[in-house]
Amino acid sequence: MAFATRRFVRAASSSSSAAAAAAATAAAKKLLVKHVTVIGGGLMGAGIAQIAAASGHTVVLVDQSDEILKKSTKGIEESLKRVTKKKFADKPEAGAEFIEKTLKNLTTSTDAVAVVHSTDLVIEAIVENQEIKNELFKRLDKFAPEHTIFASNTSSLQITQLANSTTRQDRFGGLHFFNPVPMMKLVEVIKTPMTSQKTFESLMDFSKAVGKSPVSCKDTPGFIVNRLLVPYMMEAVRLFERGDASKEDIDVAMKLGAGYPMGPFELLDYVGLDTSKYIIDGWHALEPNNPLFAPSPLLDKLVAEKKLGKKTGEGFYKYK
Repeated sequence: MAFATRRFVRAASSSSSAAAAAAATAAAKKLLVKHVTVIGGGLMGAGIAQIAAASGHTVVLVDQSDEILKKSTKGIEESLKRVTKKKFADKPEAGAEFIEKTLKNLTTSTDAVAVVHSTDLVIEAIVENQEIKNELFKRLDKFAPEHTIFASNTSSLQITQLANSTTRQDRFGGLHFFNPVPMMKLVEVIKTPMTSQKTFESLMDFSKAVGKSPVSCKDTPGFIVNRLLVPYMMEAVRLFERGDASKEDIDVAMKLGAGYPMGPFELLDYVGLDTSKYIIDGWHALEPNNPLFAPSPLLDKLVAEKKLGKKTGEGFYKYK
């Protein structure tokens, strides 16, 4: 009996050692992201480039023109100054050093193909249009190294469809940051049925390395936040359309009753009515029988009139 017990213990020990070795090997295979290419110099892309550079990554920010990139760089510098006022309130010299070091990690380019040849991670943050994104990824796929991971910052499109425009479906995932990127702690890491565990873990590690709190979600419409948030905003519009309550009272009710920082109509105007319409139209096309994804005649009318929210001076509310 003792002999059998010793044999079992040795076998268990060997099995445990083998499992540990396998785990160590798997961990070693994870990609340590050092070089990042961010495609898109808008608010989201610039914000992602900023936090990646601030956390010690070498970053190239790409957009179509030097004019756009100059504006992006200026925005990043101003954002860094705001960050240092809080982070280094009593140490202005350390703050200045932090800004200088971050900006040294950041370069810009108008040629995406030329810069992806030496990158570990490509993060796309361009216009929310399936065809344009597919074309970008298809082109970059031909020039990026085999190990390079592709990720999209899309908030509404299917990651799987984007991945299918490339030959690296296993090295493709979603990294959905929130605006303003330097301030918002959340990142949704999206794993498609084709995303490898190695890629997924690499994206989770990168998210933590840039100071964010990642959550994981399958490739479902809207992921977690927008899947809950967009139907909520659309239901508020329907409530208003039916005449059940005024938009002002709905906003006050959700702020005071639910503790939300903005009411749904204020949030719609902030996000952009065109963006919200694009999202709900896309989801409605995917699931036409889902009442949560039903289009809104009022939203359609406002978008047709170019009343898109804060960015145009009028949406559900008027802005000076």
